[in-house]
Amino acid sequence: MSAPATTMLRIGDWCVNPASGQISREGETARLEARTMRLLLCLAEHAGEVVSIDDLLNQVWSGVIVSQDSVYQAVASLRRLLGDDSRQPAYIATVPRLGYRMVAKVSPWVDESSPVLPGESAVSADPDVPAFGKRFRAGFMVVAGVALCLTLGVAFLFHGRITNSHLPTPPASVVQTQKSIAVLPFLDLTEEMNEEPFADGMTEELIDKLSKIPDLRVPGATSSFYFKGKQIPVADIARTLGVAYVLDGSVRKSGDRLRVAARLVRADNGFVVWSETYDRPLHDILMVQNDIAGEVTKALKASTEFKVH
Repeated sequence: MSAPATTMLRIGDWCVNPASGQISREGETARLEARTMRLLLCLAEHAGEVVSIDDLLNQVWSGVIVSQDSVYQAVASLRRLLGDDSRQPAYIATVPRLGYRMVAKVSPWVDESSPVLPGESAVSADPDVPAFGKRFRAGFMVVAGVALCLTLGVAFLFHGRITNSHLPTPPASVVQTQKSIAVLPFLDLTEEMNEEPFADGMTEELIDKLSKIPDLRVPGATSSFYFKGKQIPVADIARTLGVAYVLDGSVRKSGDRLRVAARLVRADNGFVVWSETYDRPLHDILMVQNDIAGEVTKALKASTEFKVH
């Protein structure tokens, strides 16, 4: 399927608006970064077909030199936003050693407005009903429809209050400081998706190492892991946690080899300040953590707004 970048699309249950950079469904809205939106549109354009890693690099990262890990991380982030599960994909399926395939149905978005209430012209099609009775019936249906909407609205709000009372309370928003960074839970990109505890351990260790840097404020693991698996843009997470930078990444294990990809993002504009991929023997895990913490510190020092003593 080929569509202009401004055409609204239906992808599965989502309404995709490339012009605004937003996706929405059933009252839920998420804003995608520009490159994430291009990735989604690229896969949607070739729905049902396998799109190779090289093709994605050429089309989504055109003119930018990045590694294949950037594709892996972007797809994983897009899956989170769509609420997709890589093990039972409803949107993006991984085709081992080949690439990715959009498995959700893709079509132009058609505004599904509410059906028009029967008006006088529609009612008058029945010749056996007197004109007054037709107008009364039409008016009654309008009033009944409004009453039903109000009743459903009140019920929805009441249900929402009860439901929300059982949900975990998100971290309270705090004032942002430039000397601050949040470490988001690293993604498990191992093919079998069975290394999540290892990825979580990597996240906690990095939080611990970065929190020991003088003058650097780092939200604790509890705050960071609250956002694990949630469909929330990085900018909104950073705003809630009151941080200027976000560190995220991924972990893959194969035999006794380890690959860790990490990137440092400035939250207010989405620019990647630093990124690196580490391929090491598994026993070098502690060295990798030290390397990431050290490189992140150097990247922060290079910022004109951040000076570490």
